[in-house]
Amino acid sequence: MAHEENKAFLRRVPLFSGLTETQLETLAAGSARRSYPKGRTIVSEGEPSQSMYILLAGRAKVQRSDSEGKEVILAVLGSGEFIGEMSLIDDAPRSASVVTLEPCEFMGVSKDAFKAMLTQSPEVAMNVMRGLVRRLREADKKIETLALLDVYGRVARVLLDFSENVGGERIVKNKLPRQEIAKMIGASREMVSRVMKGLEIDGYIVPMPEGKLVLREKLSAYLS
Repeated sequence: MAHEENKAFLRRVPLFSGLTETQLETLAAGSARRSYPKGRTIVSEGEPSQSMYILLAGRAKVQRSDSEGKEVILAVLGSGEFIGEMSLIDDAPRSASVVTLEPCEFMGVSKDAFKAMLTQSPEVAMNVMRGLVRRLREADKKIETLALLDVYGRVARVLLDFSENVGGERIVKNKLPRQEIAKMIGASREMVSRVMKGLEIDGYIVPMPEGKLVLREKLSAYLS
């Protein structure tokens, strides 16, 4: 039963589009589904890699930390995204840690199953490369944001990146804690709080219940 459920989940993951039924069978045999509570570390920076993970439900953050414990958030992952593939490709230790932001469900794929999948399916290999290129472009944008924008511009960039178009309005649907924003842009929590308050007073953002935010069109002015 678990094997069939794993196969059904894998079939719905865009990364694995193009796999034959036999290939899905092989992949499901080397996969396991896991549920984790909020705040759980899924992988740790520097540890050896034996599997990759697909996020089936929930949100998780990718972060790095220095010797003093200072953290920088590199990305926030949502349903359908995958992590850990780089270490399986180059056999290097994990380059970052992944921590759940809310209860999450992951599918773990073993190293052997992942490598077999890459050799057997050019389409999946191409999907993995597309994912790596997308992350590289996102990293380039993040570097540009940190180098060229002031704190107001950096906060505006985060809000716009996490917003969705809902009925013609840009809305941040998931609550973004000030501390998490601070770790994304290299600023203090206090500075982010001041910037958010200023944006609210000036009418650039409108708070809504449950931590949601409506972003006014003029917010993009901070990025120019």
